[in-house]
Amino acid sequence: MSIVKSFAVGNGDMFYIKHNSDNFTVIDCNLNAETAEDRIKELKLESRHKGITRFISTHPDQDHFGGIELLDDEMPIANFYVIKNQAIKDEETESFKRYCSLRDDMTKAFYIHKGCTRKWMNQTDDVRGTSGINILWPHTSNPDFQETLAACNAGESYNNVSAVIRYKLEGGASVMWLGDLETEFMEKITDSISLEKTTVVFASHHGRDSGKIPDSWLKKLDPQIIVLGEAPSRHLHYYTGYMTITQNRAGDITMECVDDKVHFYVSTPNYSHNGLTDEGRDTFENYIGSITVETDYTLQAKAA
Repeated sequence: MSIVKSFAVGNGDMFYIKHNSDNFTVIDCNLNAETAEDRIKELKLESRHKGITRFISTHPDQDHFGGIELLDDEMPIANFYVIKNQAIKDEETESFKRYCSLRDDMTKAFYIHKGCTRKWMNQTDDVRGTSGINILWPHTSNPDFQETLAACNAGESYNNVSAVIRYKLEGGASVMWLGDLETEFMEKITDSISLEKTTVVFASHHGRDSGKIPDSWLKKLDPQIIVLGEAPSRHLHYYTGYMTITQNRAGDITMECVDDKVHFYVSTPNYSHNGLTDEGRDTFENYIGSITVETDYTLQAKAA
């Protein structure tokens, strides 16, 4: 069993994976003085028996590393996974300063890129198993990426340097994060990124129209659930024809991945979802239903 949790942090992102191996992963953060204590307390509790903890930064935007100094002070980040960059900001917040400190610390930083390998991110040994995480993007020699990285390093824009991260539980669910990639950029790199069927996809740019996942990607990903972030409702793209969970209504979303099932729980007590199957789970509060993980094989079997 593994747990994937998406915190409701307003206009921003923060996730963790409690792996079914000796791994714990935090992806992005958006903390403030009011929320930090409870969030960090939970992270400490859930990671306390794990031998390796990593923080993955999708890209250098304030709403994806906000409050990282609060997290780092209470739960020191020893493994900082980040796209190599030299981003600058007109306003250097304490969070940005800490981000840069971690990014540039060669004892802590690991620079992620398409196909990179590392113990125990996606390699196993006699000490511990793999986390099941793979980096699908960026392809650092791709001209489109190089152009957007230059814009990032000039302090002009940051969204399109986002990493594409895929987590796969062996024999079970897969989950994908797209950071804040914008639609036009995703369309540009369609032929340069390897995509495959993925159970749950967190919509890019908090679910905004500006980060609409292109049809060329959706056809390959064929997600069972698309999670929309907390962008204002008027800016959301609702992905007609796909099952969605909207975080600005559901609150925190916890996914309990067990064998070929994903059981969903939320922090909003009156939130319900008609598309999910009731399997009577009660591991956490506010269970809203489950899905059975589909694979290309199961879909072919259904078609037959």
